[in-house]
Amino acid sequence: MAHKILVTGGTGYIGSHTVVELQKSGFEVIIIDDLSNSRQQVVTQIEKITGIKPDFHKINLCDHSKLRSFFNSHNDIDGVIHFAALKAVGESVRFPLIYYNNNLQALINLLDSLAILRCNNIVFSSSCTVYGEPEKLPVTEESPIIKASSPYSNTKQICEEIIEDVSRITPLRSIILRYFNPIGAHESGLIGELPIGKPNNLVPFITQTAIGKQKTLEVFGNDYNTPDGTCIRDYIHVVDLAQAHVSALQRLFNKEHESRVETYNLGTGRGYSVLEVLNTFEKVNNIKVSHTFSQRRPGDVPAVYANVDKAKTKLKWVATKSLEEMLSSAWLWEKNLSEGILRK
Repeated sequence: MAHKILVTGGTGYIGSHTVVELQKSGFEVIIIDDLSNSRQQVVTQIEKITGIKPDFHKINLCDHSKLRSFFNSHNDIDGVIHFAALKAVGESVRFPLIYYNNNLQALINLLDSLAILRCNNIVFSSSCTVYGEPEKLPVTEESPIIKASSPYSNTKQICEEIIEDVSRITPLRSIILRYFNPIGAHESGLIGELPIGKPNNLVPFITQTAIGKQKTLEVFGNDYNTPDGTCIRDYIHVVDLAQAHVSALQRLFNKEHESRVETYNLGTGRGYSVLEVLNTFEKVNNIKVSHTFSQRRPGDVPAVYANVDKAKTKLKWVATKSLEEMLSSAWLWEKNLSEGILRK
């Protein structure tokens, strides 16, 4: 029988692409999402891609009683991929208590429920922001965890610590995946990044400016110690990222893990500046994007990119898609959105 996987935040950006890859790999998927930053129509879009409609439940993980009720009627779950969290660096600086309450309580409630269920396999969605402003690049999994530069980053650091502590005293087996910067969309153009309100991430702001939803792209800072003065990040195609979650689950189910908690960087191993991404988007899609420069954004670090040797060796995973593929797929998704794809 196929393993049954719970995906929290499964209608979100990374979650929805991961659901697609899980279904393609033969897993049965159940989604929990509170739809605070996504839409339920995404479930229909997933079905259009895979031919399988995942089971969906609208639940806020911070509601312990509703979560416990869910698990009472779904006691045959084999593994969990935990995405559900608030995730905007700048917003977390403005509203730290909201981020601490949501991101920490959601994980605590989930782990508490899994212990009762005796489901011992979890893949946790973490972030390269746990490394803070690294002293040395590229970042490896052994790089120091520096004091977080934003409440969002701190919630990821604390969540990793919670998982480590729980794993010491329970049978929990965990793989922590530290993402660098996911961008792009599914090649079908049926799912992609769908920010509610003004985008916090670079690429959806670029695409929304190109399509006319935003007047101009605001580039935060052009005075960093980088070749063109703008921040450098390791951008990874969201489908590549989604496939890494499948590899992580398979590693757990095949009992290939070498410790209770394993941690992996997920990126391409190369950094691109904000202006490089913008210029590549304009070139590959043959469109100009209005942009201006403003002050640095609180919580941003000048440069970070990954060493991904461990993921290649242990997970047997490597990112394959180019920056051009990432940005052309993102533009296809934005154009489909403007044509009302989620209303069809």
